[in-house]
Amino acid sequence: MGQIGRGKMSFILLRVGLWAFLGGMRFLITNDDSLDCNFLHVLVHALRDAGHELWVVAPKTEQSWIGASKSRHRPVTVETADRGFKCPTWTVTGTPSDCVNIALAHILPEYPDAVLSGFNVGMNASLGFIPASGTIGGAWEGALHGLPAIALSQDLTFEIFERIKELDAPHVSEVETTLAHSSARAARMIPELVRATPRHSFIVHNLNFPYPCRPESEVRRTVPARVVVPAIFGPQSDDGMHRFVFTFGKEVDPPDSPLTDRAALAAGYISHTVLDYSKLGQMP
Repeated sequence: MGQIGRGKMSFILLRVGLWAFLGGMRFLITNDDSLDCNFLHVLVHALRDAGHELWVVAPKTEQSWIGASKSRHRPVTVETADRGFKCPTWTVTGTPSDCVNIALAHILPEYPDAVLSGFNVGMNASLGFIPASGTIGGAWEGALHGLPAIALSQDLTFEIFERIKELDAPHVSEVETTLAHSSARAARMIPELVRATPRHSFIVHNLNFPYPCRPESEVRRTVPARVVVPAIFGPQSDDGMHRFVFTFGKEVDPPDSPLTDRAALAAGYISHTVLDYSKLGQMP
């Protein structure tokens, strides 16, 4: 190794050692509601204020309901951005999975301690929504790289969700207090979950925060509710188009135990579901 290589390696080791000594971690953060979504900003500021080193790589435009898809049939571009985060920030003209994949391969100087995705505008709870979630997809891309991964979503009423989506700058006063409490709880929970999650475990921690979220809101381990979501497109219009129509779906055979993610949110709990992808297809 040449002198420059040794110097760079010494700098990296020094920085890693300093952050570890200070108790901070290094996180890559993405989302599916775009870099300009205030829900992302609240999470970034909470983690930065808690003393963590951050990189933010988020989609340029909203990528909701896109799951773990990648932009196979079109090239994407990456640009540096400044949103006042006081940390390196980029925007990508692709999906949350694109953001994480490109960040880990081409942007970040080293792997982070974990990949975080969120806060999502609205819940990502139940089997009817988890596989389709771009927020979950961004976290899953981190797990595919062997990293601890956490998806974070903020439950909302349907009326508030619609108001936020209709505004160019989604600041709704009723939500700000809840987001402050949710982000504070998330900043405490995330390091604990990262330390408890071995690398190459193929696990995504799916956290859903209730509305309203309070400092005393309790955390409950949950399982995904069994929800079917039929007919999410309306009938064909005069122009020949079928348009998306949101529905919460219908829960089937709700169990008395264990507690489901939707039941936890309805009761005011923070829902923590462990999505262990290594168990897919295992024999019973």
